[in-house]
Formats: sequence, structure tokens, C-alpha cells
Amino acid sequence: MGNDSFIAEGKAPPQRILFPMEKICMAWQRRRGAGAGLTNLGNTCFLNSVLQCLTYTPPLANYLLSREHSQSCRQQGFCMMCRMEGHVNSVLRSSASTVQPWAVVSALTLTCLSCKAVSDSYEAFLDVPLDIQLGRECEQLVTVSKRLTIHRPSNVLTVCLKRFDAFSGRKISKAVEYPEYLDLGAYTSEAPGESLLYSLYAVLVHKGFSCQAGHYYCFVKSSDGQWYKMDDDSVGLCDIETVLCQRAYLLFYAR
Repeated sequence: MGNDSFIAEGKAPPQRILFPMEKICMAWQRRRGAGAGLTNLGNTCFLNSVLQCLTYTPPLANYLLSREHSQSCRQQGFCMMCRMEGHVNSVLRSSASTVQPWAVVSALTLTCLSCKAVSDSYEAFLDVPLDIQLGRECEQLVTVSKRLTIHRPSNVLTVCLKRFDAFSGRKISKAVEYPEYLDLGAYTSEAPGESLLYSLYAVLVHKGFSCQAGHYYCFVKSSDGQWYKMDDDSVGLCDIETVLCQRAYLLFYAR
């Protein structure tokens, strides 16, 4: 997308482009089996699960496996993309069954510059979205309808199912069906026309009764077309039926 498109929509053009849109490859460029599992370094099961979902995001993995980023990176000091490049390569190209994600975990800790003490505490954040709508003409509190549409579809779609009560933090375990293939063509800002098809490639699951406790694991679709359950250092083959019957927390789709 050129800068003119951003300006036409009232948006500031990006200051830096990490990778040109026209060079993004949505399909895996090389077939391989599942990579390594990730060691739990102490309450890092959620981080491990997110990292695995990102690692098996085809366009991101293709880019990071090429090492094109680090070869052209001019970032002074810390660069998260460089860390992710190293992590993805170590997971997908490692002959070991397990990798320790220290490179990423260490980037998410706080170190006191005075006493050198390290803080890597976990905090749960809860928000309460309360929309109070006023009628445009009467300026009165009224019941309104609200509809969201997709203005510009992204190559990768992440759906978060709000599994935790905003006030108590208790788990909402209601079963929610989700498809392997998702057509959003009817939900765009433009008039319904062509299909807008997404394919499921990762599912992140929370096991437990509240956001304050429990365990996270995920299911990912590898470049060999097989589904695998990733539970920290455990990696096991599974089928699509198992993937589709989970109490999902995060869904990852790609076009």
C-alpha cells in the first residue's frame, strides 16, 4: 500500500516499513514437521503458547526464517524483531526436542539500574468497556444498535474470546463453535461481493477457573499440514476434530 492510500483515509503513513507488502508470502515456503517445545521458565505457559502461535504464523515465519531482518536491521541496542528471528529459527530448525525461550523472556523483564534487581512479576489487567451512547438528534440516553464492519481486511486475523468476567475475573466456560474456514466477505464496509476466506492455523486455550490461575497451551498447524498440541515442552500430533472442540481463548486465522 502506498502512502497516498493512508493519506486518503486520514491516516499518517508509516515512518518505517519492516517488509514490503508485495513481498509477503502467505503460504509456507518450506515443508517441515513440528519444531521444538518450549521450557516453562516459571509461569511462562501463556508466553510460551503465544510464542508458538506466532512461530507458526506462515508469513511471519517465512520472513524470520530468511534472516532478512537481521541482515538489514539498523536498530541501535535492543530489537524485538531480531529476538523473534533468533527464537523462530531456534524452534523450527533445532534438532533438540525443547528450547528455552530466554531470549524473549529476558526482554520482558525489568532491571533496576541501581541495585540490578530483576522484576519479572505477572499482573492481570482487566478492562470494563461501558459504551454510553447519546442520540445524535435528541441528545438523550437511548437504546442504540451498533455494527462493526471490516474496512480493510488483514492477512492475519486474531480473534479474542472474552473468557474472563470483567468484574470478578472468573472463567466463562461457555462453548463457542468456531470453523476451520471463516468467510468474512459479508462483513466488510464495501457491498458484499467476493468471499474473504480465512483458514484457522492456531488456537490458544486456557485451562482453569479464573484469570488469576490456570494453565495455557495451544494447537498449531505446521507447514506439513498436520496439527500439533503444544503444551510447554510437550509436542504431540492431534487431529482437526480435537482442535475444533476446545474452549478457545484466542483464535488465529490467515488468508
